[in-house]
Amino acid sequence: MAAHAPARYVDFHALHPLPASLVNRGEDDLPKTLQLGGAVRAMVSSQSWKRAIRMRIEDDLDEHAARTRMLPLRVADALRDANWPEDLAAFAGTQIVRSATREGLKTEEGRGITSVTLYLPRSVLDDLTDLCTEHRQQLEEALAKELADKAQETEADAKGTARRKAKKEKTEAVLPTRTVATLIRRRTATINLFGRMLAEVPGAQVDGAVQMAHAFSVHQSSQQPDYFTAVEDWSLPHESGSAHLQTSFFTTGLLYRYATVNLTELTRNLGGDHDQALHLLELFAEAFIDTMPGAKKTATAPHTYPCLVHYAVRDRRPVSLAAAFEQPVKSAPGGGYITPAIKTLSHHAGALNRLLGTRRLVGSGYATAHDAPLDHLGTVHAGFDDLTVVLTQTAAQPSPARVAA
Repeated sequence: MAAHAPARYVDFHALHPLPASLVNRGEDDLPKTLQLGGAVRAMVSSQSWKRAIRMRIEDDLDEHAARTRMLPLRVADALRDANWPEDLAAFAGTQIVRSATREGLKTEEGRGITSVTLYLPRSVLDDLTDLCTEHRQQLEEALAKELADKAQETEADAKGTARRKAKKEKTEAVLPTRTVATLIRRRTATINLFGRMLAEVPGAQVDGAVQMAHAFSVHQSSQQPDYFTAVEDWSLPHESGSAHLQTSFFTTGLLYRYATVNLTELTRNLGGDHDQALHLLELFAEAFIDTMPGAKKTATAPHTYPCLVHYAVRDRRPVSLAAAFEQPVKSAPGGGYITPAIKTLSHHAGALNRLLGTRRLVGSGYATAHDAPLDHLGTVHAGFDDLTVVLTQTAAQPSPARVAA
């Protein structure tokens, strides 16, 4: 029996300078940090950057998905807009989640939202409202029966003749379960890329092809206070001062960012469509380089680009270069972290190549606006556009022939 080819991974590494910014904050409203190598580093969570990348790819493809717990409420709103009665629209919304599986999806009591977050194409909302319209008569009959049953229970309670039930009976599903489940299982390109956790609906689970690490500063970086005021433009003649006083915090730093795309898994998610997988890989590469999380952008405008992007196409497993910065980088004699950080990254990549060997390294390259060429980062590219094209072509190459035992 022929052995399966090893999985193909495309690793992305970036050194990304940030000026005064607050692109990601914690529950205390302070910039996120982590401790690494005995030093506090600025941090941007992977979820924050991943969302920015996802939204960019969805805009490029004009194919949008939604992470939501509000599906039953949004369906009800759409039906109200279509002039459905209030009670019928709300009932139809609850029937969407009730009919999604044999037991129905769990919802939060009194709020009408799902207990789990759904991740589905936005276009599914229209399909679900169309399905409700198609089964409007059945929904009307089921609602009338439910209201009649509640009226009988209320009357029995008033007469003191109602018998207590050991367990509340579930509302009967009205909509076709197979159809509702099929709609919820639908995917977009970004669902195929980033995966979907939805164990409640059989077949809806999607293993993510993208893995992304938290970005962190390659050097020690402390939170810095920013005392600011908002001037009162319509102050009274005898008054002076500000309408608002506050201290916020920001960070600065040179971040190491890392992500990897399992091209084999992505192709599998796409039903074997290798060309589409390569197209999504190219879009991901562009978005990885080009996007920024949007928090606090109106007050800080931290619209920088990476000063270096390095890629490596590997078989069998991905390789992060984060360990290059376990020891905080020291600034150059004249100031600045970019030059010493680039040299540190290249040196570490070379050490790993010696340690691991290059048998599973299909190809690598980099683009930078700073001193080049570097010794251990592969082919130098003139710019990010050229880098993106070449890395996609390299990822498409067949795996080297396996050495016979």
